[in-house]
Order: sequence, then structure tokens, then C-alpha cells
Amino acid sequence: MDFGFLLPLAVVVIIAAFLVRGIRIVPQANAVVVERLGRYHRTLDAGLNLIIPFLDRPKPRIDLRERVVSFPPQPVITEDNLVVEIDNVVFYQVTDAKSATYEIEDFIQGIEQLTTTTLRNVVGGIDLEQALTSRDTINSALRAVLDEATGKWGVRVNRVELKAIDPPANVQVAMELQMKAEREKRAAVLEADGAKQSQILKAEGARQASILEAEGEAQAEVLRAEGEAKAITTVFKAVHDSDADDKVLAYQYLQQLPEIANGQASKIWVIPGELSGAMENLAKAFKKP
Repeated sequence: MDFGFLLPLAVVVIIAAFLVRGIRIVPQANAVVVERLGRYHRTLDAGLNLIIPFLDRPKPRIDLRERVVSFPPQPVITEDNLVVEIDNVVFYQVTDAKSATYEIEDFIQGIEQLTTTTLRNVVGGIDLEQALTSRDTINSALRAVLDEATGKWGVRVNRVELKAIDPPANVQVAMELQMKAEREKRAAVLEADGAKQSQILKAEGARQASILEAEGEAQAEVLRAEGEAKAITTVFKAVHDSDADDKVLAYQYLQQLPEIANGQASKIWVIPGELSGAMENLAKAFKKP
């Protein structure tokens, strides 16, 4: 049996296996660190890459996209000796695959421990009220410390967010009671302000009504006085135009006396001087001879 054809076949198989093991396809937004004979050789970028089998050994693929990691709540003691549970998330991104591989064993664990330590330092210097109302300040302080420390690891911390700050149960009850009291106080103040404004508006309305009523009465008095004055002027003009004698004039004046007496605006009677003589003549006419 001739085995001469087996040698070329074996060579072809070895070459094929060599090529298959030497081709590495790296997905987009990923990087692969390659070691040659146990030492760092190069970093494979996204796309088709060639390595030397048996000499080059690729490390696990590293994701270069921004990622988020949420850590378990951490107990932190505030400046006023209260233990609060702080839950936070960290947004990070690997910027250097080589440093992330060789500068630290597990950069995720390193970020977690560094976050816990920084939280205790920052929150330990403020009281509970400041911790609850100064989240942006705490986030900024955490990011500054983490970004500086993780830079040498080839990791950039983009931002840190506090998801929750939970004070002790007894403090939560006290805070709820305080908030309830504040709401009731604001409601009472608003109610008192409303009642005050209502009284002011009512008083203003009554004052305006009184002013309008007084102005109306004054206008009515003026109009009545002007009407009576015009009526008297008309009567006297008619009498003078008719050239009535003294007796007729006195008689007509006597007939108008009840009208004048009943007038609301008549406070003083004015008797024309020219009628005095007529009244005397009328009195003489009614005297018995």
C-alpha cells in the first residue's frame, strides 16, 4: 500500500489548521489583548486580525462601550451619627484595553471598593439633611475621585448617580411627621390669607357701594333742586308775562304753598318781595267791609 499521498495531505491539513487558528475577528466596540510567549504583544482592534498560532495567545475580549454597574446599598454614617443606606450606580467606559488588563486584576471590584470608600468620606463630613438635599454635590465629588483613580486603570468614569438615600426607620417617621406638620401649616396660612383677602374685598365692595349710593343721592338732590328751580322760574315768568294783578298773583302763590311745603329739598321758604304787597291786598280783599 502506497502512503506517499498522505504526506502532502498532512501538510495541507497543518496549513489549514494554522490559518484557522491564526485568524481572529474582533466585533465592533471591542478589543482583544494578545500576548506572545507570555508577554504583551499588541491589542487587536475591531475587524479581521492575524496572529501566529501557538506563539500568540489572545486574552478575553474587552467591551469598549459605556457600561453601567449598580452596587449593593452601602451603610454610611453621617456627621450627625446617623446610619444611612446609599444605593448608587456608576457609568464607566474602558478607554485602554491594555491598562484594564494589566494595571488591576478586576477593575469592577476596584470601582466598587473605591466608591464605597469615597462615599464614606464625603457623606461622613455632612449631616443627614445636607446628604438628602446635596445629591449633585456628592455625585460630583464621587466622579472626580473615581475618574482620577481609575484613569491609570484605563477606565473613565463618566458619571455617578445616587439612586436612593434611606435614613433609619425612626428618622423616616419623624421626617414624615415634620412634612405633615409643614403641609398643615402652609394650608392654614393659605386659608388665613384667603379669609383676609375675602374680608378686604367685602369691605372694599361695601365702601364702593356706600360711595356710589352717596353720590347717587347727591346727584338726585341736585337734579330735584334744579327741577324745582326751573319750575319756579317758569311759573314766575308765566305770571309776569300774563301781567296778572296782585290779587291773582297772591292767590296763585297760596295755591303753590302746599307743593313747596311737601318738597324734600325745601328747607327754607323764599317769598319774593314783590308778592308781599299782593298778599296784603289779598288780605284786604277777603276782609269784610
